[in-house]
Amino acid sequence: MGALEGVQVIELAGIGPGPFCGMMLADMGADVIRIDRAVSVKTEKPSDPPLSVIDRGRRSIGIDLKSPEGVEVALSLIGGADMVFEGFRPGVAERLGVGPEVCLERNPSLVYGRMTGWGQSGPYAHTAGHDINYIALAGALAHFGRSDSGPVPPLNLVGDFGGGGMFLAFGMVCALLNARTTGEGQIVDAAMVDGVASLMGFIHGMMATGFQTPERGSNLLDTGAHFYDVYQCSDGKYISIGSIEPQFYAELIQKLDLDPDRFAHQMDRNKWPELKDEIVKVVSERSRDEWDEILAGSDVCYAPVLTVEEAMQHPHNIARNTFTEVGGLTQPMPAPRLSITPGEIQGPPAHPGQHTDEILEEAGMDAEILRASGVVA
Repeated sequence: MGALEGVQVIELAGIGPGPFCGMMLADMGADVIRIDRAVSVKTEKPSDPPLSVIDRGRRSIGIDLKSPEGVEVALSLIGGADMVFEGFRPGVAERLGVGPEVCLERNPSLVYGRMTGWGQSGPYAHTAGHDINYIALAGALAHFGRSDSGPVPPLNLVGDFGGGGMFLAFGMVCALLNARTTGEGQIVDAAMVDGVASLMGFIHGMMATGFQTPERGSNLLDTGAHFYDVYQCSDGKYISIGSIEPQFYAELIQKLDLDPDRFAHQMDRNKWPELKDEIVKVVSERSRDEWDEILAGSDVCYAPVLTVEEAMQHPHNIARNTFTEVGGLTQPMPAPRLSITPGEIQGPPAHPGQHTDEILEEAGMDAEILRASGVVA
């Protein structure tokens, strides 16, 4: 039994951060039902297995939300659920007839989650955008990269999934706890720009103290420091070093056979570039595997820089069962790990509409009649 066992969630199908939130909730035991568009069902090829990891663990029903009858089916499901979430632009859910006001009237204790990039209000609220734009406006993107390059987008991890899906899941579970106590539901406005700004709280504090400067690639954690960076080995592969604390820095000097006197003043920023050049030269003389033999298991704060494929095969990840295989697809296990109610992958990604009949039967609706009329698929 997962921690969210018995919690029913309705997911209005979307992309990116919304599905990631659905995966998090499903991994922790929630019964997540995804409402897919009926047209998606008609274009699906059942012979092709779904490969989207973040769509795992939930059931799917195909509904025509552009028909009044389809909207009523969706509202009936939402009326019996604990939570619902959508990732439309502001106002779209209202136009479809499944906005928060209608849903909360039907189900007053409902938690209604809204996932957007810019939020439900503000000058940008109705404009299009993607992860790269949200992290730019939140003040994060400017600080990713080296001093001799422009900003480098960190995949879509920070906006879509960190500042977006995770914050939506957290907000919805917080609202669910309140609803269980008070019987009163509420709306969760999860905006990626807000979530990313929150993730930058530590950097705001560092800037306030003067320890972090606005110049990209010149600070402790952004590749400015010689003891916190990635270095290329003789085989073209990379290792990561993060020897911040004095005792770890001392071990770095010893393991890399550096001159202790020359490297003595760790926090002298003026020396960082020339000391980094020396480490670049030293690291380039051995392969990644050779450095792994020297540094793995030490307190240098070291790890080899692995690709996704390599990470799946690393002994540490194997020992912790960090990855598993479901439906022929290798993927990450649920996180975090709970000692009494651990998460569990509830199944592979579903085809759109795969569970339509099953879900309608549970809700006491006639699937055959609804399908014949084109309301569901």
